[in-house]
Amino acid sequence: MASVTPPGLAYEVEHDQVHHRFKARVRGHEAVLDYQVKRKRMTILHTGVPEEIGGRGIAGELTKVALRFAREQGYKVVPACEYAEAFLERHHDEYQDLLAG
Repeated sequence: MASVTPPGLAYEVEHDQVHHRFKARVRGHEAVLDYQVKRKRMTILHTGVPEEIGGRGIAGELTKVALRFAREQGYKVVPACEYAEAFLERHHDEYQDLLAG
């Protein structure tokens, strides 16, 4: 499992490629972003942050790290969960090139 934490972040984001998951542990709670890859398409299936650590931008950071990974791998992205879809709408200009057609 590799750490893919952006500089300046107060917690570590890990990439578990075996289980297709990005995760962050904050104050004993785990936030996750689950995905799958098929034919150079990365589908973001689920983003979950426990209430106890919500409201800190953790889901956004997990999504940014996942999108950076997709870009590095040359994947197109399909946002299948509500959070990822809303995130990509809010940051359309920055990630438009990643969206699967």
